[in-house]
Amino acid sequence: MVNFSRKMSSLTKLRKYVDIGANLTDLMYTGVYNGSEKHQNDLEHVLNRSWESSVEKIIITGGNYKESENALEIANTDDRLYSTVGCHPTRCLEFEENSTLPSEYVEQLKTIIRRGKNKIVAIGECGLDYDRVQFCPVDVQKKYFELQLSLSEEFRLPLFLHCRNAAGDLYEILCKYNLRGVVHSFDGTIEEAKKFIELGYYIGLNGCSLKTKENLETVAKLPSDKILLETDCPWCEIRPSHAGYQYILNEHQFATTKKEKWKSDCMIKSRNEPSNIRQV
Repeated sequence: MVNFSRKMSSLTKLRKYVDIGANLTDLMYTGVYNGSEKHQNDLEHVLNRSWESSVEKIIITGGNYKESENALEIANTDDRLYSTVGCHPTRCLEFEENSTLPSEYVEQLKTIIRRGKNKIVAIGECGLDYDRVQFCPVDVQKKYFELQLSLSEEFRLPLFLHCRNAAGDLYEILCKYNLRGVVHSFDGTIEEAKKFIELGYYIGLNGCSLKTKENLETVAKLPSDKILLETDCPWCEIRPSHAGYQYILNEHQFATTKKEKWKSDCMIKSRNEPSNIRQV
């Protein structure tokens, strides 16, 4: 009888991955944590680990105008890298900051899209976040979410959607448009997932989607052809305390070290990377 572990190892090597959501513009990949530099810029090492782990493509997330610019700049360094353009719901006050008209901010986003051409593959990260309204009120989030939906229509690009405790309102708004995309970092109920799927959207899964027993039960009920995988790195790692951790194979774990003891061939403890999409 074929050894199960050996068979799984062989199958894993044949798999190819696309990480649809990686925050590679985060300062952690330059060695800076909470404003303090702990080690040298190691994004090159992070990417090399990804390619060695059968990651074929990575989509870098843009969380606001500046990040979208940076994401495109990184994407232009490698044929396997792509990026998104958008403004995260908790940052939507940027549309009105520094005496900038909302229309001017939108034009800035459009400029990046035009400049990116084939590198820009989605509008986002945009959506609604009712867990952190201290950063941006609900009415402001809704207003500028819909404004970004116009970018999806104009450039015929899919949406990379954020949804936190706001599935009802997100669904209601999306119902008014004939658009497509993915609800990323999904941690809602199967009923919520089915409603988005019926509208034509995919469900994005990462470590935050696999925290609890209830999360796992929801994921088990999702149609496999409607699932997209992501890491949302450097966040959303699958931690030992998560319900999903028990299903990670040993071969899918890298050696880690503390950021203060950085080594080029080790992951940083608690800093997620695209390589970990194998765990998801």
